[in-house]
Amino acid sequence: MTKRNIITWGVLMILTVIAGLVSSASIPFLIPIILLLACLKIMGVTFSFMEMRKANPFWKVLIVGYLILFCGITLIALGMG
Repeated sequence: MTKRNIITWGVLMILTVIAGLVSSASIPFLIPIILLLACLKIMGVTFSFMEMRKANPFWKVLIVGYLILFCGITLIALGMG
């Protein structure tokens, strides 16, 4: 594994722990926070481990656009958007 992959893995583990701690707390905007953490983890996996960093810009825009659309629709469906 490269140094970048190890750092990404560490950040993913930290984000997972934070999501677990936040999910058991009683704080406002709980769902958007967890959704944001999940999107950050998806971006980390996609651009680091799936090598999307080297891909055609079309695919990068498609991935980021999908995440924005997914998060937006989810928040609207839950009445938080």
